[in-house]
Amino acid sequence: MRPPLLAVISLLTVSACPSRDSAPKAAPAEAEKQPPGPAIPLTSKWVLDAENSSVTFLCKHVFTNVRGMFPQPSGNVTFDETTPANSAVNATIDVRLVTTGVEERDSHLKTPDFFDAAQYPVATFASTSVSKPSGGSYSVTGNLTLHGVTKPVTLAVTASAPFNHAGGIRRGIEATTTINRRDFGILWDFPGEGAGVVVGDNIKVTIDAELVLVPEPAPARSP
Repeated sequence: MRPPLLAVISLLTVSACPSRDSAPKAAPAEAEKQPPGPAIPLTSKWVLDAENSSVTFLCKHVFTNVRGMFPQPSGNVTFDETTPANSAVNATIDVRLVTTGVEERDSHLKTPDFFDAAQYPVATFASTSVSKPSGGSYSVTGNLTLHGVTKPVTLAVTASAPFNHAGGIRRGIEATTTINRRDFGILWDFPGEGAGVVVGDNIKVTIDAELVLVPEPAPARSP
């Protein structure tokens, strides 16, 4: 009689233990709901917030990377969401503000060996065509005037969604390109060294800008 009794006890014990498969599963956490962004017109105009914008560059120096910055650029951007080709970008950089963190090098960059900031105190970019091949990315081609030379360059531009801040509507953009300094007449090389060894030829440029929406004018009241 003992074996059947043990079998019954074993069966009852197994039945009383819920399986892992039958254990209740916790309900997935509800995804955090993001508030909708502010409404903006399909064609919108923006100005750069100079204090929160910069133009940085990266150059090879004896095959290492040296970074510099032009702070507080100015400019404006027009976004046409319906027809991106009608969008436009304009920017101005004060070359005299160049900084790399080394005063001696900054002074050299301002001389005629490089930017010749006394004769060419600003650099400008004015778009000539804008396209939006995918997602939120834009391809912006325009004329860059630097060191008294104007050449076409193409920027890869990404733009954030608009957001409310400080009583206005803002958005961030990042634009990147690579230029060859020799195309703009910046030809200096360290004496006795090979071309492009001490100062690289290809310069990576990044524009980080915070944009502020320009409010649409209020409709005129009829008399």
